[in-house]
Amino acid sequence: MVGVTQCVSPNCDARPGGEPPTLLVVHNISLPPFEYGGDAIERLFTNRIDPSASPFFASIAQLRVSSHFLIRRDGELMQFVSVFDRAWHAGVSHYDGRERCNDFSVGVELEGCDFEPFSEAQYRSLIGLTAALSDSLPLTALVGHQDIAPGRKTDPGAFFDWARVRAATGLPG
Repeated sequence: MVGVTQCVSPNCDARPGGEPPTLLVVHNISLPPFEYGGDAIERLFTNRIDPSASPFFASIAQLRVSSHFLIRRDGELMQFVSVFDRAWHAGVSHYDGRERCNDFSVGVELEGCDFEPFSEAQYRSLIGLTAALSDSLPLTALVGHQDIAPGRKTDPGAFFDWARVRAATGLPG
């Protein structure tokens, strides 16, 4: 994809049966919590986070996770995993009667938290990314991590503008 910063994550594997993704899952992340900028998210997704840099980092350094994409506060788009591979972003999850959403989804992290609005630039990037993905993938739905892991996850949170994104993308939840 043009205009996307590539940063390869090892936290992925082959999709079972080569199934194309049909679900787009929106998350949020900030590292350390409620702080933006820096390279901690990239370091987490590439297994290079320094556990001595923060007490919080020490608690997550053993994780092996990544999304396919990250959208920074300024709208910068980063890709960690090919959409044709399974990124390890959703964990224990289910959607529309199916378990293991990583098998059939694309994960997009927004730099942010549950407790404040996302930026205009992030919405523009997310809507543009969704349109580009929809041109090449059979996407049928757009949901939040909270929807596929209820009771376990709350992101992207109450400040995410679902109506705006659904109207712009045409994807239901």
